[in-house]
Order: sequence, then structure tokens, then C-alpha cells
Amino acid sequence: MAEGGGGHASTGAIYTAAGANLAIAAAKFVGAALTGSTAMLAEGVHSLVDTANQILLLFGMRRATKPADARHPFGYGREVYFYAFIVALMIFLGGGIFAIYEGVEKIGHPEPVQDAVVFGRPISGFWTNVAILGFAILAEGYSFLVALRSFWAEKGERPPLTAIRRSKDPALFTVLAEDAAALIGLVIALAGVILAEVLHRPALDGWASIGIGLVLVGMALFLMVETHGLLIGEAADPEVVTAIREIVRAEPGVIHVNEVLTQHLGPSDVLVNLSLDFSDDLSAGEVEAVVARLDATLKRKVSDVKQVFIEAEAMKPGTRTAGPAFAASV
Repeated sequence: MAEGGGGHASTGAIYTAAGANLAIAAAKFVGAALTGSTAMLAEGVHSLVDTANQILLLFGMRRATKPADARHPFGYGREVYFYAFIVALMIFLGGGIFAIYEGVEKIGHPEPVQDAVVFGRPISGFWTNVAILGFAILAEGYSFLVALRSFWAEKGERPPLTAIRRSKDPALFTVLAEDAAALIGLVIALAGVILAEVLHRPALDGWASIGIGLVLVGMALFLMVETHGLLIGEAADPEVVTAIREIVRAEPGVIHVNEVLTQHLGPSDVLVNLSLDFSDDLSAGEVEAVVARLDATLKRKVSDVKQVFIEAEAMKPGTRTAGPAFAASV
């Protein structure tokens, strides 16, 4: 995924998803209350959890913008990673496990879908559920398209799965994954409702709920794995590291690049640590000038680089000999 620049796209996709999920949750809960459908209840809980998740993501993104202070000298960029992990955990527990539990209960105690009564008039419970699920598919589909457009603009030339695996912005791919899981869950719920009615087997509604739960658990585990790496600290993309090496090698006075260590402190916040062998004929003042020049050049040419630390160290194959250290930072 392209480095940086995804914040506004992520925010727009999250607001769209939150609004859609809130409306969908309300419709599903009304349908579940009127018809007694377990799959509809599981879907309602799923949509409610998704709405809470989007609020958490927005909160995490806002917390991540807090400036650095004495207690957190490198800033709060990883807040968004923490809340993205909490979101994955909520999908697992609040959506997936609940849906599976409700499905098992329905299979053990199957009951046909009840007819709804609206303004004193009976309405087919089956068609009520179909109508609500149809509305939910349209609303969720729109939200998914918004998230997909944002994701496609950010991923560049990379294949979608590779872009997700290498993305440093969990907010966007979390919303995309949630919307994809929601659409799959809605199709499963609709199939369960239709088959339960056509085959006169209300237990199929429970099996649909279990299917929804399994989809959510699988998606949650995938998001946990992806956000876990970001939470504990991931290096910048290889392309970014290569660009840093090329900039440093082009600097007169640098004989050898011993080591380039990078770490994402946030989606668009990269910490760079360099170990360089400087020319021996440079004075201390000239080395300081090179360090300052590299610091400015790296931040200008690689937009996500926010902090740079440079160590002067002699090049000795197989060993690391500490020399005088010069640091450049924000």
C-alpha cells in the first residue's frame, strides 16, 4: 500500500460504514423482534458491533494525532494499532461467538418464523425478513464500495492481499474486511431464511447463524494477525528502506551504509536508525553537517520519515565497533 496519505480516505470510509451499520442494526433488531429469526438477531448484533468498532477506530485515529510528550517521546501513533486490535477482538467475541451460540440454541429449539404485526395488521414474517435483509445488502454494499474505492486508491499496483498484508493503516483494511464479512453474512442469513421457509425446516435459520459466526471468527482472526504485527512494531516497506539507502549512499562523505533500521510508529510515522561509516578525513563539524543534511533530505524525499537517528561507526565485516554517535531527530 502507498506509504502515507490514507488518513482522509480512511476517515470517510469509516463514517460511511458507521452510518450504514447503525441503520442496518436498527432494521435487523426490529425484524428479529417481530419475527423471532435467530439469524436476523445474530446479524443485528453483528451490525451493532460493527458500529461500535467504527467508533473505536475513529477514537484511535484521533488519539494517534496527539503530540509527543515527556512520557511518550515518540508520540501516540500506535494508538490506532491498539484500537484496531480491540476491534478484531470485538468481532471475534461480540459478533462471531454470539452468532454461533445463538445458532446452536436455535438448532436445539427450532421455531418457525413468526408473522409480524405492524399497526395491528399481520405481515408475513418471511417477507419482513427478506425485505430487511435486502435493505441491509444494499446499504452494506454501498459502504463496501466506498471502502473498496479508498482501498484501491491506496494499494497502488500491488495485489489486494499483498496490499493488506503490507499496509500500515489498519483502519482502512479493517473497515474493508468488516464490510466484506457483513456482505457474506447477509447472503448467508438470506439463504437461511429462504431455505427455512421453503423447506419448512426452521433449524436452517440456526445453521445460517452458525455460518455467519464462522465467517466473523475467521475474519477476526485474520485482522488479529495483521494488527498484531503493527502493534509490536513493523519495519517500513522494502521499497522505503531501499529509497533510504540510495539517498544515504548518494551523500558525499559516507563511505558505507552499515545498517538501516526502520520502524512504524504509526501509519505515516517512520523512525529511521542509520549506522554509517564516514570518510576519515572529515572533521567533527563536517560530520555534523552531513548528518543534518541527511536528516533534512530523508524527511523531504520520504514523506513518512519523521525521526532520524544516525550513528557514526567504522565498517568492520562481521563486527560492530562503536564510534562517536551523532543523532538527528525531529
